[in-house]
Amino acid sequence: MTHKIHGIVSYPITPFNPADGSVDLPTLKRLIDRLVANGSHAIAPLGSAGESAYLTDAEWEAVAEASIRHVARRLPVIVGISDLTTRNAVRRAKFAEQAGADAVMVMPVAYWKLSDAEIFRHYAEIAQAVGLPIMVYNNPATSGIDMPPALIFKLFSEIDNVTMVKESTGDIQRMHRLQQLSDGGIPLFNGSNPLALEAFAAGAAGWCTAAPNLIPEWPARLYEACTRGDLVQAREVFYRQLPLLQFILKGGLPTTVKAGLNLVGFMAGIPRAPLQPLSKEGEAQLGAILAGLAAR
Repeated sequence: MTHKIHGIVSYPITPFNPADGSVDLPTLKRLIDRLVANGSHAIAPLGSAGESAYLTDAEWEAVAEASIRHVARRLPVIVGISDLTTRNAVRRAKFAEQAGADAVMVMPVAYWKLSDAEIFRHYAEIAQAVGLPIMVYNNPATSGIDMPPALIFKLFSEIDNVTMVKESTGDIQRMHRLQQLSDGGIPLFNGSNPLALEAFAAGAAGWCTAAPNLIPEWPARLYEACTRGDLVQAREVFYRQLPLLQFILKGGLPTTVKAGLNLVGFMAGIPRAPLQPLSKEGEAQLGAILAGLAAR
């Protein structure tokens, strides 16, 4: 299935009901339809934008199952797996596999600093428990763990179903180093929105992003231009959407993406506490950015 995973990997937010804060599955399904219909190449529920860390186990399972069933094989589904314990990460990976996921994206998170050996064992145990392809997700800003290229290459080389890497440090040299270590053999996915153009130029297989929640066509246009080798068009499309990419990254994905959806009339609720809604000033800035993109 990994050969089918490429291009724009879209991360839906997890909507909450405004009345009681419960997970709003009908709205999630409508959002998935919007993403599928407007240029996404894969859907990845329960990533950072999906507030996975703030869901109960029952809510997490409900979102995973509903997402997989609703996508209904129209696109590959990559389920985000992150947990402090290997035991619970394994449990969630097994649930995703049984529910019909095409792959899992695993990000180790830590309270105590983990050694390279502990990180390797974490991935190895998940890989032993499921037959799904695994995307290694390196995002030290949210996980507290920064996996150097040498460790990521070791995971890719020594664990059979580790087959993809999402690199989100914002350091393009990490991608170049992984390309060197693997002779270009690792399918790399960019997870840093402002680096999307550079990442595609560096040979990235895809871009994992929450931006399609708000501007579903724009990331797809960038990928298509890069695939055609049309650098002029790629630069134009990228720099037009860059202010939004920078805004949602700086302001926090659940907060800014939900605010943006609400501004365009797609009511998605607010983030779960301790996260807070976007300020009125922030809403005005975001609204102006979205209006500028809608006019082009």
